[in-house]
Amino acid sequence: MRIISSVTAMQREARRWQRSGQAVALVPTMGYLHAGHASLMERARKLVGKNGSVVVSIYVNPAQFGPKEDFSKYPRDLARDVKLCRAADVDVLFTPADKEIYPADFCTYVQEEKLSRGMEGASRPAHFRGVTTIVAKLFNLVLPTIAVFGAKDFQQAAVVRRMVHDLNFPIKIAVAPTLREPDGLAMSSRNKYLTPVQREQSVVLWQAIKHAQKAVTRQALAAARLKDEIAQIVAEKPEARLDYVEFFDPGTLRPVPSVSRGTHMALAVFVGKTRLIDNALL
Repeated sequence: MRIISSVTAMQREARRWQRSGQAVALVPTMGYLHAGHASLMERARKLVGKNGSVVVSIYVNPAQFGPKEDFSKYPRDLARDVKLCRAADVDVLFTPADKEIYPADFCTYVQEEKLSRGMEGASRPAHFRGVTTIVAKLFNLVLPTIAVFGAKDFQQAAVVRRMVHDLNFPIKIAVAPTLREPDGLAMSSRNKYLTPVQREQSVVLWQAIKHAQKAVTRQALAAARLKDEIAQIVAEKPEARLDYVEFFDPGTLRPVPSVSRGTHMALAVFVGKTRLIDNALL
Protein backbone atom coordinates (compact mmCIF):
# COMPACT_ATOMS: atom_id res chain seq x y z
CA MET A 1 0.00 0.00 0.00
CA ARG A 2 1.25 3.45 -0.93
CA ILE A 3 0.62 6.50 1.25
CA ILE A 4 0.23 9.70 -0.76
CA SER A 5 -0.05 13.12 0.88
CA SER A 6 0.59 15.41 -2.08
CA VAL A 7 -2.25 16.59 -4.31
CA THR A 8 0.12 16.64 -7.29
CA ALA A 9 1.28 13.07 -6.67
CA MET A 10 -2.31 11.87 -6.28
CA GLN A 11 -3.35 13.50 -9.55
CA ARG A 12 -0.33 12.01 -11.33
CA GLU A 13 -1.24 8.51 -10.15
CA ALA A 14 -4.92 9.04 -11.00
CA ARG A 15 -4.10 10.11 -14.55
CA ARG A 16 -1.89 7.04 -14.96
CA TRP A 17 -4.76 4.79 -13.90
CA GLN A 18 -7.11 6.64 -16.21
CA ARG A 19 -4.81 6.24 -19.22
CA SER A 20 -4.57 2.50 -18.61
CA GLY A 21 -8.36 2.14 -18.29
CA GLN A 22 -8.06 0.82 -14.76
CA ALA A 23 -11.12 0.72 -12.50
CA VAL A 24 -10.64 2.85 -9.38
CA ALA A 25 -12.81 2.88 -6.26
CA LEU A 26 -12.62 5.72 -3.75
CA VAL A 27 -13.69 5.42 -0.11
CA PRO A 28 -13.73 8.94 1.39
CA THR A 29 -13.29 8.99 5.20
CA MET A 30 -12.31 11.30 8.03
CA GLY A 31 -10.16 8.62 9.61
CA TYR A 32 -10.28 6.93 13.02
CA LEU A 33 -11.34 3.91 11.04
CA HIS A 34 -13.40 1.00 12.34
CA ALA A 35 -15.07 -2.16 11.06
CA GLY A 36 -17.75 -0.10 9.32
CA HIS A 37 -15.10 1.60 7.22
CA ALA A 38 -13.45 -1.76 6.55
CA SER A 39 -16.76 -3.00 5.11
CA LEU A 40 -16.75 -0.06 2.68
CA MET A 41 -13.23 -0.99 1.59
CA GLU A 42 -14.32 -4.59 1.12
CA ARG A 43 -17.22 -3.42 -1.02
CA ALA A 44 -14.86 -1.22 -3.03
CA ARG A 45 -12.53 -4.14 -3.71
CA LYS A 46 -15.40 -6.33 -4.91
CA LEU A 47 -16.57 -3.58 -7.25
CA VAL A 48 -13.19 -3.04 -8.97
CA GLY A 49 -11.82 -6.58 -8.69
CA LYS A 50 -8.29 -7.68 -7.96
CA ASN A 51 -6.94 -5.75 -10.95
CA GLY A 52 -8.54 -2.46 -9.95
CA SER A 53 -7.29 0.06 -7.40
CA VAL A 54 -8.88 0.99 -4.08
CA VAL A 55 -8.12 4.44 -2.69
CA VAL A 56 -9.04 5.45 0.85
CA SER A 57 -8.83 9.14 1.66
CA ILE A 58 -8.40 10.35 5.23
CA TYR A 59 -9.13 14.01 5.73
CA VAL A 60 -10.89 15.69 8.64
CA ASN A 61 -12.62 18.37 6.60
CA PRO A 62 -12.91 21.68 8.49
CA ALA A 63 -15.45 23.03 5.98
CA GLN A 64 -18.16 20.60 7.13
CA PHE A 65 -17.87 21.45 10.84
CA GLY A 66 -19.75 24.30 12.46
CA PRO A 67 -17.95 26.79 14.75
CA LYS A 68 -19.18 25.04 17.92
CA GLU A 69 -18.73 21.48 16.66
CA ASP A 70 -16.00 18.94 17.39
CA PHE A 71 -13.43 19.60 14.63
CA SER A 72 -10.52 20.17 17.00
CA LYS A 73 -11.21 17.07 19.10
CA TYR A 74 -12.38 14.75 16.32
CA PRO A 75 -10.48 11.47 16.96
CA ARG A 76 -7.35 10.96 14.89
CA ASP A 77 -4.97 7.96 14.83
CA LEU A 78 -3.18 7.65 11.51
CA ALA A 79 -0.92 4.77 12.59
CA ARG A 80 -3.99 2.72 13.54
CA ASP A 81 -5.72 3.68 10.28
CA VAL A 82 -2.73 2.60 8.21
CA LYS A 83 -2.83 -0.87 9.77
CA LEU A 84 -6.54 -1.24 9.06
CA CYS A 85 -6.14 -0.12 5.44
CA ARG A 86 -3.26 -2.52 4.85
CA ALA A 87 -5.31 -5.37 6.29
CA ALA A 88 -8.20 -4.39 3.99
CA ASP A 89 -6.04 -4.65 0.83
CA VAL A 90 -6.13 -0.92 0.05
CA ASP A 91 -3.80 0.19 -2.75
CA VAL A 92 -3.43 3.89 -1.91
CA LEU A 93 -4.07 5.81 1.29
CA PHE A 94 -4.49 9.50 0.46
CA THR A 95 -3.79 11.79 3.44
CA PRO A 96 -3.63 15.41 2.28
CA ALA A 97 -2.89 18.31 4.63
CA ASP A 98 -5.17 21.33 5.04
CA LYS A 99 -2.84 23.55 3.01
CA GLU A 100 -3.09 21.08 0.13
CA ILE A 101 -6.90 21.06 0.12
CA TYR A 102 -7.66 24.62 1.19
CA PRO A 103 -4.76 26.93 0.28
CA ALA A 104 -4.82 30.45 1.70
CA ASP A 105 -6.58 31.92 -1.33
CA PHE A 106 -9.29 29.23 -1.54
CA CYS A 107 -12.73 30.73 -2.26
CA THR A 108 -14.78 28.27 -4.36
CA TYR A 109 -17.43 25.95 -2.90
CA VAL A 110 -19.91 23.42 -4.29
CA GLN A 111 -23.47 23.43 -2.94
CA GLU A 112 -26.48 21.22 -3.63
CA GLU A 113 -29.58 23.29 -2.89
CA LYS A 114 -32.49 20.86 -2.59
CA LEU A 115 -31.80 17.57 -0.85
CA SER A 116 -29.45 19.24 1.63
CA ARG A 117 -32.03 21.59 3.16
CA GLY A 118 -33.70 19.40 5.78
CA MET A 119 -32.51 17.14 8.60
CA GLU A 120 -28.71 17.42 8.80
CA GLY A 121 -28.76 20.50 6.60
CA ALA A 122 -31.20 22.26 8.91
CA SER A 123 -29.38 21.25 12.09
CA ARG A 124 -25.89 21.94 10.75
CA PRO A 125 -25.92 24.99 8.44
CA ALA A 126 -23.15 24.91 5.80
CA HIS A 127 -22.38 21.27 6.65
CA PHE A 128 -23.34 19.91 3.25
CA ARG A 129 -21.60 22.73 1.43
CA GLY A 130 -18.43 21.47 3.08
CA VAL A 131 -19.24 17.86 2.22
CA THR A 132 -19.97 18.44 -1.46
CA THR A 133 -16.93 20.68 -1.82
CA ILE A 134 -14.47 18.15 -0.38
CA VAL A 135 -16.07 15.23 -2.22
CA ALA A 136 -15.92 17.13 -5.53
CA LYS A 137 -12.27 17.91 -4.90
CA LEU A 138 -11.52 14.26 -4.07
CA PHE A 139 -13.27 13.16 -7.25
CA ASN A 140 -11.08 15.52 -9.26
CA LEU A 141 -7.93 14.37 -7.48
CA VAL A 142 -8.50 10.60 -7.55
CA LEU A 143 -10.60 10.33 -10.76
CA PRO A 144 -12.47 7.27 -9.47
CA THR A 145 -14.86 5.22 -11.53
CA ILE A 146 -16.74 4.26 -8.34
CA ALA A 147 -17.09 5.92 -4.93
CA VAL A 148 -18.36 4.03 -1.90
CA PHE A 149 -20.31 5.66 0.93
CA GLY A 150 -22.01 4.26 4.02
CA ALA A 151 -25.77 4.07 4.46
CA LYS A 152 -25.51 5.51 7.98
CA ASP A 153 -25.12 8.90 6.32
CA PHE A 154 -28.19 8.40 4.13
CA GLN A 155 -28.80 12.07 3.36
CA GLN A 156 -25.13 12.63 2.57
CA ALA A 157 -25.14 9.80 0.05
CA ALA A 158 -28.28 11.23 -1.57
CA VAL A 159 -26.73 14.70 -1.79
CA VAL A 160 -23.50 13.34 -3.28
CA ARG A 161 -25.42 11.25 -5.81
CA ARG A 162 -27.36 14.36 -6.86
CA MET A 163 -24.15 16.37 -7.19
CA VAL A 164 -22.66 13.64 -9.38
CA HIS A 165 -25.75 13.71 -11.58
CA ASP A 166 -26.00 17.49 -11.83
CA LEU A 167 -22.29 18.14 -12.43
CA ASN A 168 -21.82 15.17 -14.80
CA PHE A 169 -19.15 13.36 -12.85
CA PRO A 170 -18.57 10.02 -14.66
CA ILE A 171 -18.68 8.17 -11.35
CA LYS A 172 -20.94 5.43 -9.96
CA ILE A 173 -22.03 5.96 -6.34
CA ALA A 174 -22.33 2.78 -4.28
CA VAL A 175 -23.92 2.80 -0.83
CA ALA A 176 -22.95 0.01 1.58
CA PRO A 177 -25.15 -1.12 4.50
CA THR A 178 -24.67 0.28 7.99
CA LEU A 179 -22.63 -1.92 10.30
CA ARG A 180 -23.89 -2.12 13.87
CA GLU A 181 -22.63 -3.17 17.25
CA PRO A 182 -24.33 -6.26 18.74
CA ASP A 183 -26.82 -4.01 20.60
CA GLY A 184 -27.77 -2.13 17.43
CA LEU A 185 -25.73 1.06 17.79
CA ALA A 186 -24.45 2.16 14.37
CA MET A 187 -20.66 2.09 14.21
CA SER A 188 -19.19 5.60 14.24
CA SER A 189 -15.86 7.21 15.02
CA ARG A 190 -17.70 9.51 17.43
CA ASN A 191 -18.76 6.55 19.60
CA LYS A 192 -15.32 6.94 21.16
CA TYR A 193 -16.58 10.05 22.99
CA LEU A 194 -19.22 8.14 24.97
CA THR A 195 -18.79 7.34 28.64
CA PRO A 196 -19.84 3.83 29.75
CA VAL A 197 -23.21 5.19 30.92
CA GLN A 198 -23.72 7.15 27.71
CA ARG A 199 -22.71 4.16 25.62
CA GLU A 200 -25.39 2.09 27.34
CA GLN A 201 -28.02 4.77 26.67
CA SER A 202 -26.91 5.41 23.07
CA VAL A 203 -28.80 2.31 21.96
CA VAL A 204 -31.90 4.54 22.17
CA LEU A 205 -31.44 5.46 18.49
CA TRP A 206 -31.83 1.83 17.46
CA GLN A 207 -34.70 1.35 19.90
CA ALA A 208 -36.48 4.30 18.30
CA ILE A 209 -36.01 2.82 14.84
CA LYS A 210 -37.27 -0.59 15.93
CA HIS A 211 -40.30 1.07 17.57
CA ALA A 212 -41.17 2.88 14.33
CA GLN A 213 -40.69 -0.24 12.23
CA LYS A 214 -43.03 -2.19 14.48
CA ALA A 215 -45.56 0.63 14.64
CA VAL A 216 -46.14 0.69 10.87
CA THR A 217 -46.28 -3.07 10.41
CA ARG A 218 -50.10 -3.17 10.37
CA GLN A 219 -51.21 0.34 9.43
CA ALA A 220 -50.09 3.79 8.42
CA LEU A 221 -49.67 6.35 11.19
CA ALA A 222 -49.59 10.14 11.27
CA ALA A 223 -45.99 11.34 11.21
CA ALA A 224 -46.71 13.83 14.00
CA ARG A 225 -47.97 11.08 16.29
CA LEU A 226 -44.96 8.85 15.61
CA LYS A 227 -42.57 11.74 16.16
CA ASP A 228 -44.14 12.31 19.60
CA GLU A 229 -43.66 8.64 20.43
CA ILE A 230 -40.02 8.75 19.37
CA ALA A 231 -39.46 11.90 21.44
CA GLN A 232 -40.88 10.11 24.49
CA ILE A 233 -38.60 7.10 23.95
CA VAL A 234 -35.53 9.34 23.75
CA ALA A 235 -36.62 11.40 26.76
CA GLU A 236 -36.62 8.25 28.91
CA LYS A 237 -32.80 8.20 28.70
CA PRO A 238 -31.35 10.84 31.07
CA GLU A 239 -28.24 11.39 28.91
CA ALA A 240 -30.16 11.63 25.62
CA ARG A 241 -31.68 14.66 23.89
CA LEU A 242 -33.49 14.49 20.56
CA ASP A 243 -32.21 16.86 17.88
CA TYR A 244 -34.65 15.77 15.17
CA VAL A 245 -36.58 12.82 13.84
CA GLU A 246 -37.96 12.84 10.31
CA PHE A 247 -40.02 10.50 8.16
CA PHE A 248 -39.54 10.98 4.43
CA ASP A 249 -39.70 9.58 0.94
CA PRO A 250 -36.33 7.83 0.35
CA GLY A 251 -36.19 8.99 -3.27
CA THR A 252 -36.92 12.69 -2.83
CA LEU A 253 -36.12 13.14 0.90
CA ARG A 254 -39.40 15.06 1.21
CA PRO A 255 -41.12 14.71 4.61
CA VAL A 256 -44.36 12.73 4.55
CA PRO A 257 -47.45 13.41 6.68
CA SER A 258 -48.33 9.72 6.95
CA VAL A 259 -45.82 6.99 7.79
CA SER A 260 -46.13 3.48 6.38
CA ARG A 261 -43.95 0.60 5.29
CA GLY A 262 -41.49 1.91 2.70
CA THR A 263 -41.11 5.28 4.40
CA HIS A 264 -37.58 6.15 5.47
CA MET A 265 -36.73 7.39 8.96
CA ALA A 266 -33.75 9.42 10.16
CA LEU A 267 -32.91 10.85 13.55
CA ALA A 268 -30.16 12.68 15.38
CA VAL A 269 -29.72 12.42 19.14
CA PHE A 270 -27.29 14.06 21.53
CA VAL A 271 -26.04 11.53 24.06
CA GLY A 272 -24.23 13.71 26.54
CA LYS A 273 -22.38 16.10 24.25
CA THR A 274 -21.97 13.55 21.48
CA ARG A 275 -24.29 13.87 18.50
CA LEU A 276 -25.19 10.55 16.90
CA ILE A 277 -27.24 9.89 13.76
CA ASP A 278 -29.00 6.85 12.35
CA ASN A 279 -31.62 5.95 9.77
CA ALA A 280 -33.51 3.01 8.36
CA LEU A 281 -36.19 1.99 5.91
CA LEU A 282 -39.43 1.18 7.71
